[in-house]
Amino acid sequence: MTPSVNQQTTLKRSLLLTLTWLVFSVIFLAPLSVILIEGLSKGLEFFWQTCANPSAVSALKLTLLATVLSVILNIIFGVMAAWCVTKYDFVGKKLLITLIDLPFSISPIIVGLIYTLLYGSQSILYPFLMKYNLQVIYAVPGIVLATIFVTFPFVARSLISLMQEQGNAEEEAARLLGANGWQIFWHVTFPNIRWALLHGIVMCTARAMGEFGAVSIISGHIEGLTNTLPLQIEILYNEYNATAAFSISLILLFMSMIILLIRQWCERKITNAHSETGQ
Repeated sequence: MTPSVNQQTTLKRSLLLTLTWLVFSVIFLAPLSVILIEGLSKGLEFFWQTCANPSAVSALKLTLLATVLSVILNIIFGVMAAWCVTKYDFVGKKLLITLIDLPFSISPIIVGLIYTLLYGSQSILYPFLMKYNLQVIYAVPGIVLATIFVTFPFVARSLISLMQEQGNAEEEAARLLGANGWQIFWHVTFPNIRWALLHGIVMCTARAMGEFGAVSIISGHIEGLTNTLPLQIEILYNEYNATAAFSISLILLFMSMIILLIRQWCERKITNAHSETGQ
């Protein structure tokens, strides 16, 4: 007997699901399992000692500082950019949208080199920076600038598509009723974009925490001063201290899992908001 259409469909679905889980396990689950196993291979005491090391604590603090500052600034820049793109027509609008997406297509290594050439000792800005004792390269400001560059599109891109879909009707109605710009944004626009904004913040945070390429070039690898968690992991691994490197990696993995859960929650909220709007 030849199998029925339903049986063929069920077989294809089972094969597809099996293949998907197999690929997912090889590419994602297996590496994550290695990090967990290796990071705890010498016991919890070694793990806590590694995480409590002054270099690791300093790297964690710098990672959180760079992440918080870059996310705050990206919220401001992203909302401003999304507002300009969706609420106004102006010369260079398409160029602005292209520039917003530019960090997606530029290697982070090149970003680090650009900032090194722009603010380093060979740049024309260096005498001015030294005159006012402003250290950008091999310092926290450079790390924050590089992180902002590579994470800039996430907030803006999360808002632009949604704000374009919503249109300007509600804002125009509020303007006719006498509301000023801030009142329109806070009472009309923000309630409609808050979950998309939070989603963009979550994505920006995840990218900022794990940034390696641009920060590696611009930081100078000064232990206790300019090393972030990804750089600290690299240093430990290069020193043949793989277990300690995996232990530090567990910190990033734990933070990433929290970000993932928040992202899933945001996506559910966005979906529910779309459903209510559709109804």
